[in-house]
Amino acid sequence: MLTKTDPRSDAVHETSRPRAIVIGSGFGGLAAAVRLSGKGYQVTVVEKLDGPGGRAYTYNKDGFVFDAGPTLITAPHIFEEVWQAGGGRLEDDVTLKPCDPFYKIRFDDGDVFTCTGDHDQMRAEVARVAPGDVAGFDRYLDMSKEIYDVAFDKLAGQPFHSLTFTLANMTDLIKLGGYWSVYQKVSQYFKSPKLRIAFSFHPLFIGGNPFSTTSFYCLIAHLERTFGVHYAIGGTGALIQGLVSLLERNGGRLLCNSPVETILTDGDRVRGVALESGETLAADLVVSNVDPATTYGKFLGKRKRKRWTDRKIAGADYSMSLFVWYFGTNRTYDDVGHHSIVLGPRYKGLLDDIFVRQKVADDFSLYLHRPTAHDNTLAPEGCDTFYVLSPVPNLASGTDWDSFAEPYRQEIQKRLEETVLPGLSDHIVSSHYLTPQDFLERYGSYQGAAFGMQPKLFQSAWFRPHNRSEEVEGLYMVGAGTHPGAGVPSVLMSAKVVADLIPDATQTLPAPKTAAV
Repeated sequence: MLTKTDPRSDAVHETSRPRAIVIGSGFGGLAAAVRLSGKGYQVTVVEKLDGPGGRAYTYNKDGFVFDAGPTLITAPHIFEEVWQAGGGRLEDDVTLKPCDPFYKIRFDDGDVFTCTGDHDQMRAEVARVAPGDVAGFDRYLDMSKEIYDVAFDKLAGQPFHSLTFTLANMTDLIKLGGYWSVYQKVSQYFKSPKLRIAFSFHPLFIGGNPFSTTSFYCLIAHLERTFGVHYAIGGTGALIQGLVSLLERNGGRLLCNSPVETILTDGDRVRGVALESGETLAADLVVSNVDPATTYGKFLGKRKRKRWTDRKIAGADYSMSLFVWYFGTNRTYDDVGHHSIVLGPRYKGLLDDIFVRQKVADDFSLYLHRPTAHDNTLAPEGCDTFYVLSPVPNLASGTDWDSFAEPYRQEIQKRLEETVLPGLSDHIVSSHYLTPQDFLERYGSYQGAAFGMQPKLFQSAWFRPHNRSEEVEGLYMVGAGTHPGAGVPSVLMSAKVVADLIPDATQTLPAPKTAAV
């Protein structure tokens, strides 16, 4: 793993170009860093962990490679745009492989619904489950495209910093029915309870409850079927390493083991960052890839804030968290695909437990990732690499994960063994897990929420923390917690929004005052 760990090795670090510091090396932070390096900035990325990636960190254990977070690539063209902005080509650093089927959904009764990019096959699959819903499926895809064309293609790459701009686009947004939840919208097209689940669960991948997330996220169906679902050979970490390599080729640097203590300011303008080590780094601008609640509440905690006060932060509705178990087996499960959804007996009841009652339920709906279905380099010969993800309440639930984690993992193991991985207990040779507490401590996620604020209508666009800070001049936000929201495509789009807001390095920026650092 690439770990640039010495922030004091500055002998060859240029000082003539405007300086940009990026806090955090997740997809949003690295994409912003690459884009800014392409605009001529001298870029330094400071990362708390011992390696890059943030939520897309990579674990190497017992000969197995585990992607910590994102596993689906649904819009490779957005990655291509990042590489182009940095003067490179994606294919020179990363190989993407399409996955088809996209994923399989196993219902609690054992029925399996296969999601694929082939339209005729999808119609046949819908007809197998509910013949009367085929026409609704066709209309649903048309509706999904309409939402995509406006909410993503037209507006996701635009900064929602102006209420006037927001209101000017409100007519189009209202026509799209954003006041409906995803589940309500899906139910207008499908009568089958199974199909309502199959086409509404996607908000869980971005931290949202399908019963309260704005129906704008129905656009995911069009996104998947237009651009496909892809996998990076070597794991998602290969994309992270590719971005780091591109950044370094542009003269940027990555400093790991360098947690930020505070963002330095002079009056109302950012001047750099202070690390927990006591070292200070001056900058003309700072981009935070850390949860906005943490950026404002911790890094700018001593400043009087106009909008994102501690009370405002605490009053928002945050996403659920995740329990993620990474495990390797000494045998392969060749009948298990790359991506599987293993549903439990309840849908709305489970989601109410997670989002409303904020209690850890006794049953599960699980996402199972088996990357060795496409890439045998991630495990020793004859073995499989897995991770299984279970949505759970964030830390507002009060759960003591120190004592609860292992019993919970054992219950997940039992559920997998009963459904898709027979004999699992006898074949586990590597094991590691993350809890909501880890999301707080490792990633700085407020309340251990895995995706920042929930993607509700009035926590989206203008109502979300802005890409250009409302509190301090020269501070910008990228990542899941800002506009346009969570999910890899949206996170990458947030970096584009920020880069478009920042002038080229050839234009004059106010110089940092040495008194600030």
